[in-house]
Amino acid sequence: MEMKKVVVLVFMVIGCAGLAWGEHQLDGVSGVSWDFGITQIYQANVKGGLSTHSRRGRYTGSYDFELSGDLEKLMGAEGLRFYMLVEGYWPRAGGIDPSSVGSFFGTNNDAYGNRAVEVTELWFERSFSDGTLLLRVGKMDLTGGFECHGCPVAFDTSSVANDETTQFLNPSLVNNPAIPFPDYGLGVSVYYNPVSWWYIAAAVADAQADRGETGFNTTFHGPDYFFSIFETGVTPTIDSAKGPLQGAYRIGIWNDPRDKANSAATRTYRGDTGFYLSCDQMLKKENPDTDDSQGLGVFCRYGYAHSARNDLTNFWSAGVQYEGLFEGRDQDVLACGFAQGFFSDKASSVYTEDYESLFEVYYNAAVTERLNITPSLQYIVNPGGDRTVSDTVVVGIRAQMLF
Repeated sequence: MEMKKVVVLVFMVIGCAGLAWGEHQLDGVSGVSWDFGITQIYQANVKGGLSTHSRRGRYTGSYDFELSGDLEKLMGAEGLRFYMLVEGYWPRAGGIDPSSVGSFFGTNNDAYGNRAVEVTELWFERSFSDGTLLLRVGKMDLTGGFECHGCPVAFDTSSVANDETTQFLNPSLVNNPAIPFPDYGLGVSVYYNPVSWWYIAAAVADAQADRGETGFNTTFHGPDYFFSIFETGVTPTIDSAKGPLQGAYRIGIWNDPRDKANSAATRTYRGDTGFYLSCDQMLKKENPDTDDSQGLGVFCRYGYAHSARNDLTNFWSAGVQYEGLFEGRDQDVLACGFAQGFFSDKASSVYTEDYESLFEVYYNAAVTERLNITPSLQYIVNPGGDRTVSDTVVVGIRAQMLF
């Protein structure tokens, strides 16, 4: 049965790779553009974990359709643009983690079960003061971020570890799990870039959001719980023989007003606050062209959350990537990352190990301009913080197609 799934995946990759729909501009002067992508992943637990026999391998798939528009070009609304993201996921069973691995972090950040069509983002952005001040309102992903000095920033973003469709698969290497980001929902975010290398950003969003809903029910009915986050950072460059080496250094704080408690607590606490750090830095460039990203880059993250209110209290991750490492493979990316989360000492009755650790390595091969194939390997230590569950090895392959 599993071999049939692999064959189906291969044929879908080959079929979709033959499609090329050109530039995604609806009209050269209209200001409307779109992108469509399909991501397909097959993972198997080959050692340890909860089980290597029951449903040991599983296929998951997703699509995303992005539509953006410049409303100044479309209808004369100065400095105004919109963005919409429509997503879908399959199959109903989702990834291998719940039945086979048992990881606290998870193994596949692109596995959401059966969701046919969901408008997960729909927001409007107004630009002020020649683009140095941006105001964004609508249904949004807070980790979607802005751009400062060519770097993704605000909130907990990274140029090396922030996208499960092209970079690391494990959720702990996509975003910081010590930050209780709400699901995609209604919110307001503000970004201010007074100088080219420094920014300030803040956001308030519905803490009870559900990506499958419009957001109005949870935002304007029942308890008024709003997650808030603030981030500031710098994006300096370092001179080198092959041109400037770009970096980004971020620090942020967050507040979650909901009633919370760790898994072993006998009472709940109102409100929760924590902080985080995030940085990435280019260390080596192969070419002086500013638009060429070939070379060596690194990243790291840290996060803290209160032990009485959260199961995970301290988290850190770090890793490296090299784009164009091999001759003639300029667009390929080889990367490895490590993540470690420490469980609350107040929840020792639930977590019999102090921490869970994760190591992932992947090679993203650009097969064609619109098709990337990425084999990956994950090694998980102390899955779920349970000493009765042995260390786990998960292998996987991802196909990402753009149209």
